[in-house]
Amino acid sequence: MRHAETVAMRASTRIMLPLIAVLALLPLGACDTLNPFDKGEVYKPEVKPDLPAEKLYNEGLAAVEARDFEKANKQFKELDKVYPYSQWSKKALLMQTFSHYSMKEFEEAASAGKRYLQLYPADPDAAYAAYLIASSYYDVVLDISRDQERAEKALVAFQEVVQRWPKSDYAKDAKFKISVLRDQLAGREMEVGRYYLNKRNFTAAINRFRIVVSQYQTTNQIEEALARLTEAYLALGIVNEAETAAAVLGHNFPESQWYKDTYALLQNKGVEPKENQESWISKAFKAVKIF
Repeated sequence: MRHAETVAMRASTRIMLPLIAVLALLPLGACDTLNPFDKGEVYKPEVKPDLPAEKLYNEGLAAVEARDFEKANKQFKELDKVYPYSQWSKKALLMQTFSHYSMKEFEEAASAGKRYLQLYPADPDAAYAAYLIASSYYDVVLDISRDQERAEKALVAFQEVVQRWPKSDYAKDAKFKISVLRDQLAGREMEVGRYYLNKRNFTAAINRFRIVVSQYQTTNQIEEALARLTEAYLALGIVNEAETAAAVLGHNFPESQWYKDTYALLQNKGVEPKENQESWISKAFKAVKIF
C-alpha cells in the first residue's frame, strides 16, 4: 500500500513540475494585468460632465435671439462635440451654419453647410443649408471689374437649390439671385469684349461676345452682345455673320436702340440684316426661347 502511494506521488510530481516551470517563466507584470483591480488608473472610467443637450441648445437659441451669434455658435459647437451624430448634433450643425453666416464668416458658414449636406442630404432642412451655402458665396460677390469665381460658385449653388428643392421656401429667391448672377457674369464678359474691341482685337472680342450669346441669352446684356458681334464681324469682313447677328437682334428686339444703331451700321456698308440658318448665332437662338 505504501509503495502504491509513493508511485502515485512521484507521478503527480512529474505532472506538476512542468506547470510550475511555465508559471515561473511568466513575468510578474503579466499576472498583475489579469486582475483589473490591481491598477485602478488603467481601468479608470471616463467621466463626462452632465451637460443636458436641450439646455445647451436652448441657450444657443437664446443667444441667437439676442443676436449674440458668437456665444450662440460656441453653444452649438459644444453641443455637436458632446452629442455627436445625434438629433441635437444635427440641429446644432445647422444653427452653426446660420450663426457663421450672421457673423459674415462666409467661408465657415459654407463649410458647416456642406458638412450638414454630407451628413443629412435627405433631411427636410437640407434645402435651408444649401441656401445658406449659396448665400455665403453671393454676399461676397464682387463687381464685374473683378474676378467672378465667387459669382460662379454662387450661381451653381443656387441652381442646386432650385433643381433639388424646387418647391421649397427658398426656390423663389434662389431663382431671382440666379438671374442677378447670370447678368453679372454676362456683364463681365461684355466688359472684357469691349476692351478687346477698343484695342481692335476683333477675334478676342468676338470670343467674349459669343459667350454671352451662347450662355446668357436671357440676360440684359444680350442686345448689346449681338450689336457688338455685328460690329466686330463687319470689321473682319465676315459679312454673313454680321448680317445674321443683326437679323437675330432685330427679330427678338425690334424696338431696341441697339438694333436701330446696328441697322444703320449695316446700311452704311451697303448690306441688310439677313439670317444665315447655318450660323452658330442662329443655332444658338433656336436652342433657347427668349420670350
